Amino acid sequence: MHVLEPKHIKLKSEESEKLLKDLNISLTQLPKIKVDDAVLSEDCKVSDVIKIERKDSETGKTIIYYRVVAV
Repeated sequence: MHVLEPKHIKLKSEESEKLLKDLNISLTQLPKIKVDDAVLSEDCKVSDVIKIERKDSETGKTIIYYRVVAV
């Protein structure tokens, strides 16, 4: 992982289910990230949910995004 790259964390299935329930959405409604994206670890597979933590350059706060791994 490169120092400028935001942190990508694979969620456990229980965490994914809770997230989808809390947001009241389905897996297909999440934005997608390609399974062969260089930033993903080798153990990521299609339909895994990835949590991305980015720092806001203006406020310095951490902003969290979610993506689903797709083909």
